[in-house]
Amino acid sequence: MDRLKGKVAIVTGAASGIGRASSKLFAAEGAKVVCVDRAAGVEDTVKAIKEAGGTALAITGDASSEADVVKVVDTAVKEFGKLDIFYANAGISGGGQRPFFELDASEWRAVLEVNLIGVFLAIKHAARVMVPNKKGSIVCTASVAGIRSGAGGGPYSASKAGVINLTTTAANYLAGTNVRVNAICPGIIETGMTKPIFDYAKQRGTADKIGQLNPLKRYGVPEEIANMALFLASDEASYVNGQHIAVDGGLTSSMPVTGRIGR
Repeated sequence: MDRLKGKVAIVTGAASGIGRASSKLFAAEGAKVVCVDRAAGVEDTVKAIKEAGGTALAITGDASSEADVVKVVDTAVKEFGKLDIFYANAGISGGGQRPFFELDASEWRAVLEVNLIGVFLAIKHAARVMVPNKKGSIVCTASVAGIRSGAGGGPYSASKAGVINLTTTAANYLAGTNVRVNAICPGIIETGMTKPIFDYAKQRGTADKIGQLNPLKRYGVPEEIANMALFLASDEASYVNGQHIAVDGGLTSSMPVTGRIGR
C-alpha cells in the first residue's frame, strides 16, 4: 500500500478494462487520480474509487483531441497542485480483423489518431508540467501486436508499433529531465475491446483455447496489466526508461506454436 502516496495521476481510457483497473489500483496505492474517457462509464470508475476511500475526478474527453488533453492536464494541476503520472492508455481496435485490403484510409486515420497521436499528445502535455518539476512517469499502452504480426488488424498493429517507437524517442528527447517514458505491451486480455473475440469463442465452445499460444496457456485480465502500470508509475521503476515491456504470458518469448518443440 501507499506506493503512490502523495502523487497525482491521469489515466485515459478509464471507463473500463485496463484503464479502470489501473485507476482503481493507483487510487488504492495513494494517488489522486484524474480518470478520463469519452465513455460515460468513467463516472462509474470514479464512483468505485470514492466508495473505496480514494480520491478521483472524472473528465469526459477525447484522448486524440489536443484541446481535451490540455484541459485534462491543466485540470489535474489546478485541482491537485501537480502531475506526477500520466498513463496514456486509451485505444481503439478500429477495423478489427477485417481483410487488410478492404480497409480504407479513414479507418486508418481514426485508429492512428487515438492510439498514436493520442499518446503523443499525452507525452507532450504531461512533459510540459513534469519537466519544470524535474520528475515524472509517463506510461503508454502499446501491444504485442506492435512487436509482431498476427496479434491484431493492420491499423491497430501499426499504431501500437508507433507507440513503441514513440516511447523510445520521447525518452531520449526528455534526456536529463528525470521524466521517464515507458510502454506496456499487453497480450490477449479480457476487456471491452476484446469482448467480440471472447464472445465468439464462447459461442463456439472454444473459450478454453483463448491464450493457448503462450507458455502460461491462458489469457490475462486487466488487473495484471494494472500491476505493471503501477510499477512503472512508481519510484520503484526509477531506473526504467525508454522500454516496452510485454505482459503477455510469454507469447513474444517465441514464435507462436501449438505444442512443445522436441517432444
